Amino acid sequence: MHRTRCRAVADVLIRHMRMTIIRSDASGGLVRPALLFARVATAGLFMAHAAVRIINGTIPQFGLFMESQGFPAGEALVWLITITELIAGTLIIFGRFVRVSAAALMAIAVGGIVLIHRHFGWFVGEHGTGGIEYSAALIVLLLVIMADDHDRSRRNAPPLSPS
Repeated sequence: MHRTRCRAVADVLIRHMRMTIIRSDASGGLVRPALLFARVATAGLFMAHAAVRIINGTIPQFGLFMESQGFPAGEALVWLITITELIAGTLIIFGRFVRVSAAALMAIAVGGIVLIHRHFGWFVGEHGTGGIEYSAALIVLLLVIMADDHDRSRRNAPPLSPS
């Protein structure tokens, strides 16, 4: 049953991606599919982060950390972050409320930098652990997604009437 549900969701996502590519601007060449891939992958990364937090049951621990940083109701705040990552990610994948959703995810990434990652320097991988490098990359991707959505909305907007 779970596998069937996952397959159905995957089929819907694939169908939506194909329709988005087909509707894309003919002069865009590979740019449209590349931007679509960036949009889906970035949203997927945030959604995976939220899903792992739920599956591993780490929300209470993260909530205690947030309270140690001075935030009231830490666990409720972490649930808000987690739900935001899931909903905003889904909206970005389906191309709805993209700029608002990307801004919400960007706020989460900036919050992560300020509260956690800045204490560990820049690097995430071989030269360090837990730095801001990954969050900075996500923020850049979110900015690209927001700019692309702005351009798409301008291309689909009716022409300005002369004043």
